[in-house]
Amino acid sequence: MAAPATSRKAKGETFKENARKKDVRTTNIEAAKAVADAIRTSLGPRGMDKMVCQANGEVIITNDGATILNKMTVLQPAAKMLVELAKSQDVVAGDGTTSVTVICGALLKKCLDLLERGIHPTVISDAFAAAAEKAVQILEAIAIPVDLDDRAALVKAANTSLSSKVVSQYSSLLSPMAVDCVLKVLDPARPEFLDLKDIKVVTKLGGTVDDSEAVPGMVFDQKASTSAGGPTRVENAKIALVQFCISPPKTDLENNVIISDYAQMDRVLKEERNYILQMVKKIRASGANVLLIQKSILRDAVTDLSLHYLAKAKILVVTDVEREDIDFVSKTLGCLPISHVDHMRPAKLGHAALVEEVPVGKGKVVKVTGIERAGRTATVLLRGSNKLVLEEAERSLHDALCVVRCLVHKRAMVPGGAAPEVEVGTQLARWAKTLVGMESYCVRAFADALEVVPFTLAENAGLNPIAIVTELRNRHAQGETAAGINVRKGAVSNMLDEAVVQPLLVSTSALTLATECVRMILKIDDIVPVR
Repeated sequence: MAAPATSRKAKGETFKENARKKDVRTTNIEAAKAVADAIRTSLGPRGMDKMVCQANGEVIITNDGATILNKMTVLQPAAKMLVELAKSQDVVAGDGTTSVTVICGALLKKCLDLLERGIHPTVISDAFAAAAEKAVQILEAIAIPVDLDDRAALVKAANTSLSSKVVSQYSSLLSPMAVDCVLKVLDPARPEFLDLKDIKVVTKLGGTVDDSEAVPGMVFDQKASTSAGGPTRVENAKIALVQFCISPPKTDLENNVIISDYAQMDRVLKEERNYILQMVKKIRASGANVLLIQKSILRDAVTDLSLHYLAKAKILVVTDVEREDIDFVSKTLGCLPISHVDHMRPAKLGHAALVEEVPVGKGKVVKVTGIERAGRTATVLLRGSNKLVLEEAERSLHDALCVVRCLVHKRAMVPGGAAPEVEVGTQLARWAKTLVGMESYCVRAFADALEVVPFTLAENAGLNPIAIVTELRNRHAQGETAAGINVRKGAVSNMLDEAVVQPLLVSTSALTLATECVRMILKIDDIVPVR
């Protein structure tokens, strides 16, 4: 009688172990699904916005998936993977962060169904990988090649990206601005080296987004230093970018100099005056009449005395130039950073037709125009009536810039309005019928999961999702690859005629990254806490 009892006990133990693994997997999937559902309502042009309230009382209004997830306090480890997923999509494509999270959530939901039917996680994982690979091929087949000289096509793609943002009504202004900025910094010989850090966005409160402009030159957020009566406008400017301080030197260590009488005091002040005067003379001798001074931490970059002498020498001074802006400034103005006053040479200076301080909103900015040896950079001055709109406009412009960058890296676009997802779903369902066994079943589930995008788009626009998705399936089955949801008319129409297009890279990276994330979550069968 003892033998069966031991075998039953062993069987019970293995079952308990499996139950635990199943629980861990289910918990992970449920947590990740909860995160995806939280931002599902902000998908598409009629999507809702989220108000993110931070612990310090700061408020952000946005419907950018990556921003919402980034600010969320997510504790569950698997749910954190969705936050990382949105970040990855933001790095690769810059747009489609909400879509990638929603697709990932839908795939995970299908995984739960498949797991409940007893299909092994590895089988599901491998089938999903094959389906994602096939999906990328389908997308590449329906993609339309785009030429970088075709500015209108690039503007259309940027417009589509902005249509779902809070500032969508300004897309007619921001889209051409984004396209022109990218084309300006793009080196035709090396298009793959396009860096969006070469586009500087300066935000200023006051006015509306309509007042934003692309500046033909450069803008400094700081005012010119006029405390000593220095100039605020210089024509035919010779610009020096200096990294040294125009102030009396300090000892390296904390030392005290004890002065006991006035004669010594006078000597110290006289030496300081002479020291600064010599520096100003050297600066003047180099021919510089505009001085950009890097922010200093250890000691004052300028003093009242040095500003007084610089004002007398008719030199316009802009202080507090950030360290990370130095590369951009030197590239834009064609000048070299100067680390010591003895290195001031005319060859290191930048030349511009005009440097002037102009009032913008409540504050002032310094504008540099007519730069002679200008590098491949662009500057945009963004305006907004309040801080929330201004921040969202900056994020939206960044997304539009990323969309144009995607088209530079991979020169093809696909129709928008959930057309690519439905087309991929339709073709994968056909392909699933040619497969055998469990793989066919899993590919079919992958195809069904992609319908979450049109379903959510229709739902967010207040349309009947079932009717819309059914009609979309029908149109795509008849071979209309560009049929998508027209949110404005509340019907299904040809997306290419409506000028709703998105870069191929956004769609392909969304599918591959979502699948990778799902496969990773599927393969986890235990969470091991470590002290």
